[in-house]
Amino acid sequence: MLVDWINEGRVQADTWIFEQTAGSWGKASLFPELQEHFAAAHQASPSPLTPGLLRRIKILANLKDAQLAHLADFMEMYEVPQHTVVFSQGDVGDAMFLVLHGELRARTMIADVESVLVTFSTGDFFGDMSLFDNGPRSADVVANADSTLVKISAPNFYRLIREAPALATPFLQATARTLASRIRADNKKISSISEQFSTSRRY
Repeated sequence: MLVDWINEGRVQADTWIFEQTAGSWGKASLFPELQEHFAAAHQASPSPLTPGLLRRIKILANLKDAQLAHLADFMEMYEVPQHTVVFSQGDVGDAMFLVLHGELRARTMIADVESVLVTFSTGDFFGDMSLFDNGPRSADVVANADSTLVKISAPNFYRLIREAPALATPFLQATARTLASRIRADNKKISSISEQFSTSRRY
């Protein structure tokens, strides 16, 4: 259990632990069976993704600092200049993106005419379905302005589930809640369009 908590960032090297057998307290880093785990964490290069930065993402806002710091180990940060195509419709999906800063749009092109489907700004995410099915992208995503993105690749996503399931769970729950809200909003739009069409046919 302690090893899992170290992986989740809930137990740090200076966390005090009570050893029942000896009846005394000691810092976690002093326990021989835990030292290798802290050594591995110490050797890892520090991530530029601080908890303060990651808390800009709406689905991560309720995670604790230690959880966000550990989650950063499974992420990569990218600077995306204005007008850059992050990915194109039909590309094989292999990553989810979270917007730390900036603005992007999802679009489709039909006969060289652009149709904007949705705009993403700071705190939003996109490309999430590819983590589950690696299917083709359904639209282009283009940067409207210089943007900073966080990427979670499919391999890192499955490593997160394997190595830190207790951290993956709140992340997936928050993602699912947002997706459910998007689906409900889309259903309302479809229902409204359907009602307008039915009304117009009566007259």
